[in-house]
Amino acid sequence: MMRRLPPLAAIRAFEAAARHESFTAAAAELGLTQAAVSYQVKALEERLGSPLFVRERGRARLTPIGQRLLPTLSGAFDSIEAAFASHREEDDSLLTVTTTHTFANTWLAWRLGAFQMEHPELAVRLSTSNDVVDLKAGEADVAIRAGPGNWPGLEEHRLFESHFTPVASPACIEVEQRKLGRALTPSDMPNAHLINPGDDWWQQWFSDNGVAADEQLLRRPGVRLDNQANEGHAAMAGQGFALLTPFLWQGDVAAGRLAIPFPGRMSARGWAYWLVFPPERRMVPKIKRFREWLMAEMEDAKRELAGEAALVL
Repeated sequence: MMRRLPPLAAIRAFEAAARHESFTAAAAELGLTQAAVSYQVKALEERLGSPLFVRERGRARLTPIGQRLLPTLSGAFDSIEAAFASHREEDDSLLTVTTTHTFANTWLAWRLGAFQMEHPELAVRLSTSNDVVDLKAGEADVAIRAGPGNWPGLEEHRLFESHFTPVASPACIEVEQRKLGRALTPSDMPNAHLINPGDDWWQQWFSDNGVAADEQLLRRPGVRLDNQANEGHAAMAGQGFALLTPFLWQGDVAAGRLAIPFPGRMSARGWAYWLVFPPERRMVPKIKRFREWLMAEMEDAKRELAGEAALVL
């Protein structure tokens, strides 16, 4: 059923003028000119067929019909304001971050608690999905995405470039070296136990490092997993070599659960990880605080990774 309401702008102008008993004060509250308020009230009076004000010098006094309308309309605006205030309060107190399974499980989940402890007034919800959510529709406040960038209608902050190289457990590397009787070289990788051997990234890494790899060899049976987080955990369990992004696995490398046999031999996917959100929400306090915290954490992690690489070299 269609509502038969007068224009909302006219109702707002009347309600404000009636509360203040002044068209000038109503104009200041609504950010309009006095003439605009007068025009809106006149349009409402014509629609009703009755005057709402008696204009007196310096004052707009309500007529009987205006007096009857004011309490109901003010109550309605109070209810609308309360509804939006409740939404704002809930929105301000909860930060929802969506990201990929890999980034959540290997990096963000280990650090997100520190952000929440710095902002105890804020609840933080981490949603993991490889699907692209609609930030404009409010499905999440911010997203951390992997890709080439240039998502229409979103502000983007590059976090780090996505590079990859073979990674395995120290025990797995030791077994391979014991079989060979020497240190591993890139040319040994095609014959090693590979996780996701059919992954095109293996072919790129071999090509980038001058390694000849028979295509049939790469199509042999092996463990095939659907994301890097699972591949990394399989590597930690000694199931073979996985192509991983070292930035995401710093903690596991430092703890000795993973090792990088060729730290100077990285390949690039041609894309990066990004923090994205609608540009009109960039100054929302919770988003601003998260952006500043995340960028600082990224810089710390990059310095730590650079220091580890220097020690290896």
